[in-house]
Amino acid sequence: MSKPGVLLVNLGSPDSTAVSDVRKYLRQFLMDGRVIDVPFPIRWMIVNLAILPKRPIESAEAYASVWTDEGSPLVSMSRRLQGLLADRTGLPVELAMRYQNPSIEDAVDRIVEQGIDDLVMVPLFPHYAMSSYESAKVRADEVKARKAPHIDYRTVPAFFDHPRYVEALVESSKPYLEKEHDHVLFSFHGLPQRHLIKSDPTGSHCLQSDDCCEGCHPAHEFCYKAQCHKTVAAFVEKAGIPADRHSTTFQSRLGKEPWIEPYTDKFIEELPGKGVKKLLVLCPAFVSDCLETLEEIGIRAKEDFVEAGGEELTLVPCMNDHPAWVDALADLVGEHFASSEMVA
Repeated sequence: MSKPGVLLVNLGSPDSTAVSDVRKYLRQFLMDGRVIDVPFPIRWMIVNLAILPKRPIESAEAYASVWTDEGSPLVSMSRRLQGLLADRTGLPVELAMRYQNPSIEDAVDRIVEQGIDDLVMVPLFPHYAMSSYESAKVRADEVKARKAPHIDYRTVPAFFDHPRYVEALVESSKPYLEKEHDHVLFSFHGLPQRHLIKSDPTGSHCLQSDDCCEGCHPAHEFCYKAQCHKTVAAFVEKAGIPADRHSTTFQSRLGKEPWIEPYTDKFIEELPGKGVKKLLVLCPAFVSDCLETLEEIGIRAKEDFVEAGGEELTLVPCMNDHPAWVDALADLVGEHFASSEMVA
């Protein structure tokens, strides 16, 4: 009889707020050819000569502003989700980070030690992007093939419009949506526009027209931007948010090349001039709060909004360990075992 198990993979975080640990994390992250997708020699020069001399110091300060007694918010919240999912399903659940610790290699070792031979891997990225979902899957596939080729292995696809994910997202946001607000902003992590073009299997759809994200198209299976818009469409329909009361933007751009627009930071600064004084911000690209939500939106964007004339910016927490998300994740996992009856 087979022994099922689950592997959750999130992005990762430095081991501490020390500049040396932040530098180590950034080097591993940015040297990934799916993050900075240029030839290795050029990538090495960009990372080691242009980014790492100064950015670790700035990033260490940012991490320090959100660090908790448990350490990295992303890692500690992911561990909490790991435990709750194990309790909910009765299955062994291992956690790994694409970068740094706990590593995918160590997680696969623990899976082998437990005798698990039927594994479902969940990249904790609702939307497909070569720099997140694809990178995590490729790395996990490589490690599993090398260390545990005997294990029956499946990966949960990007779940951007899965009804259970959307339900959990709406349910976890309800207490904030019920408070007084003028506008809801959905801020997704940004990507260079070239990533969308590279991920387009047709080579002729993404960014070729102003409405390329609308409707259905084969390219949307791999198009991050289209999937983000589909998440918003499903959310606002279920939550009953009028079309003129919400917007979608993209944050965290790096460098000078074109990224997906509109840009969150610029958009937020313009809202007070349009009469928006109380703003809710959701970050559906993240299932766990992290530097990009807590510091970039919860601290910096909030300051920018108030400075521009706004009164209150409220960051809606990620789903984190919300019971509705734990239940939804259990259902997502259950759908991909050889027998769906393995998860009650």
